[in-house]
Order: sequence, then structure tokens, then C-alpha cells
Amino acid sequence: MPWDTIIQNNLRPEGSQEFSMPLETMISCEALTKRFGHFTAVDHVSFAVAKGSIFGFLGPNGSGKSTVIRMLCGLLEPSDGRASIAGFDVAQQTEEIKPLIGYMSQKFSLYDELTVHENLNFYGRLYGLKGAALKQRYDELIALTHLEPYLHRRAALLSGGWRQRLAMACSLVHKPSVLFLDEPTAGIDPVARRELWDLLFEFSSQGMTLFVTTHYMDEAERCSHVGYIHMSKLVVCGEPDDLKQLPIVNPPDTKRIDVTCDHVTTGLQAVRKLPGVRTATVFGQSMHLLVDQDMQDSFILAELAKNNIPRADIRPIAPSLEDVFVALTNNRNVDPK
Repeated sequence: MPWDTIIQNNLRPEGSQEFSMPLETMISCEALTKRFGHFTAVDHVSFAVAKGSIFGFLGPNGSGKSTVIRMLCGLLEPSDGRASIAGFDVAQQTEEIKPLIGYMSQKFSLYDELTVHENLNFYGRLYGLKGAALKQRYDELIALTHLEPYLHRRAALLSGGWRQRLAMACSLVHKPSVLFLDEPTAGIDPVARRELWDLLFEFSSQGMTLFVTTHYMDEAERCSHVGYIHMSKLVVCGEPDDLKQLPIVNPPDTKRIDVTCDHVTTGLQAVRKLPGVRTATVFGQSMHLLVDQDMQDSFILAELAKNNIPRADIRPIAPSLEDVFVALTNNRNVDPK
């Protein structure tokens, strides 16, 4: 049986329907493909993103995430398939798409020798704003991103979080309907990450459509929908809660438990040897285990006690998005024959 058929038969949640387009589709991809010579970077990817939603696009490095974004922005021409933004074809109607989109790339081109004030004015003029219109949009963006204390600081001297705010402000200067963000929180501290996501939620509440690539599972949990691309193919796409119910994530006759104890690394080595333990990983100061449904807590506690861990707390847990993507990746790496 072909691998793609196995994926479709085993990854759909029970009771779910076939893929369908959202009622108000802002981004659409149908069998989108990009080849570079004999190498296929993106292989027949199909999905749709609803207006005003936050779509999280996840996958390992080199899986094709940035290539998809560059095709959607009209920077790369698809080799096959089609895609559209607000109904405009990305390959044939690039001029109509340009005013509709903003793109905050991984290395957004800020001018380090210019101040925050000068960067914003420069990008505003690039988009044809001037006079009162430029001043109004400038004031709106400063209020939105809280950049006022740093207006006269050179971009080179901003911290990572404030540089990202400035980059976002510059990408929003023309009031786009769709904002593409390629790993916008990479390399910034947790507080700055949370504040940046607060801004994204505010944009979404105002009707803007957001397409975000990220490696952080806690960020993926905040998205309306997520898609997971691996080895150039879109493996699965859906709401986070639905993906956690996939059969491949919840094998029959198994359960997931959290085991909190001292010396968690020693404990992990001990429980991995137990029959009935399918997977075991460290999660902070605890372990997350996928075990046979009939495994008793006392069996685990006894094994930990043998390894000088006399006390442990065990509780049931639901699968996380990290569990989803680990299961999908591992399954893709297994020869289905």
C-alpha cells in the first residue's frame, strides 16, 4: 500500500470529516510543489487557512516551511500545483497580492545604523506613505508595539525582543490582511515571546490572518490550526485538540502518565527497562510515559524504589502536541512495508 494512503487511513481522528475549505478562506494551497533540479523541497502540499485565524506551520529544519512561505509571498514560483491569497493566484497575480501581505522573515532587514524612528519612516515611505498618512500610521504602530521609549535608539542596540517588535511594526506599515512570520520568537527570552504572542492575538481579533512557523510546542498550542510538514510532505493538518486524538498518537490499550520523582534521569533509565513501557521521556522534573493500559502504578513505584527512589507521584495525562509530532515523525521514519 502506498505510504500516502497509509497516512490518510491512520492519521484521521475518529469521526472526523474529509478535508474541506474554511467558509472564509484567506490562504489556499492545492498540491503545491517546489523542485530545485532533482530535489523536491515541497511535495504536493494542500491546506487552507481561514480569515482571522492563527495558523501554525511546524516541522524540522529543512522540511520545507520557509519554501512554502516564499511561494505564498510570490518570491518563488511553484513547480506544480497552485496557491492563492484572498482568491488571487500567487504565481499569476503577484502585484495584486503584494499590498495584502506582510512578511517578517527569520532575518528581517532592519537598518542597524538607523534609529527605530528612522526605520519606521523609511519603510512607510517604501510603501508610498507620506505626510499625514505616514504620521498617523507611525503613531498607530508605536502605540501598538510600545516602542516609544526606544524611538531614538539605533536598531543595532536593541535587544532581541525589541528588534522583533520593530521588525513586526515595519512589516505592518501598509496594513496587510495576511502576516507571514517565519520563526518570529527564535532567540528571544520567554517574557518577550509571551508579549509578542499577545500582539499576535490582538491582530487576529482585528481580523488579520496570521501564518506562523515555530519550533516551540507551547506556541503551537495557541494556534487555531496547525500543520506539520516532514520531509517536504504535509503529514497532518487540523485543530490542536483534534490532532491529539489521532489514532497514531493514542495506540489501542495504552495510557499516558506523568511520573514525578527525585533523580528523574536515574528513574528514566529504570522505567525504560520495564515491560509494558512503550515510550519514556523527561519532561522538566518528571517523566512522561506511554504504557500498556493494564500497567499498575505499583509496578513502576517498585522499580523506582529498587533504584533508590523511594517516592514518586503518578497521574494520568493527555497527549501534548509534542507527543503528536514525535509520533508522526517516528512513523514517517518507519518503512511501511
